[in-house]
Amino acid sequence: MKYQKLLSEFEGQLDSLESGNGDILFKAEKGIVLVEKSIRKLQKQITGKTFDTQADEIYFFKHVKPQIFSKLIYYVKLFNIESKRPRGNDTAQIKYLQLQIDKFQTFFNDNLEFYNYYRRGAMSLDEQYFVRGNRDLRLPLESFHFLIDDQFSTCQDGTVATIMAYDMLIVYLRKEVDDLQNNLEPQKNMTMEKPSKLFWTGNKTDLIELLYALQSSKCINSGTTDIKELASHFEHFYNVDLGNYYHTFIDIRSRKTSKTRFLDKLIEMLNQRMDSLDE
Repeated sequence: MKYQKLLSEFEGQLDSLESGNGDILFKAEKGIVLVEKSIRKLQKQITGKTFDTQADEIYFFKHVKPQIFSKLIYYVKLFNIESKRPRGNDTAQIKYLQLQIDKFQTFFNDNLEFYNYYRRGAMSLDEQYFVRGNRDLRLPLESFHFLIDDQFSTCQDGTVATIMAYDMLIVYLRKEVDDLQNNLEPQKNMTMEKPSKLFWTGNKTDLIELLYALQSSKCINSGTTDIKELASHFEHFYNVDLGNYYHTFIDIRSRKTSKTRFLDKLIEMLNQRMDSLDE
């Protein structure tokens, strides 16, 4: 089924939205409209159609649909959270945002069995979870009308999308909390005060892929540095705003072809350079 073009267009539109101007409520509203249109298009391509193999069907409902559907849950929740966020008092905002984080963590705890199944990359129950026609014994958490169509839904694709969305929301909310806490505490040690003269002129996604590779290699502080600290350092060092890097990493993980596209390119270009010097 030809949904790869739709996914590419969707990712491009989302990147433009996230990198554009406008407050968070404006972006959330625009994001909801954008995602709904993409889901409707995807729904038309899938409803009433059969997949070539069951493996293709499982891949679609485990990876492809949640990749888009999670953005709808993300933007709807983000809009609701930000529209009710208290203004003015930093302490009150921190308390409110932390409460939202706790709610999302509660969802993970309430769905711990499936959460662990999905997180460890298990596949033994995929036929039950991600093939159409299996009855879902629980009501879906999000009552979006897209879930009514049993030709466009499986037992757990909505749960995967919710996990992905809540992951992105927790990252967003933690950053907001950190920023507010920094406002409350005087900056005692201002490192990296001088602006860097270096600029990242490549694709932001490529830099995020490199960040996660460096963290995974444990070659910085023996692997004790978290991704947030690394991202902040690179943002300052290369004068770049990486945006929601965890959200981007989820997209990188969802690639059907090479997940390490940029790293593969680096290896190829370095080999070419060394080969040319040998000639």
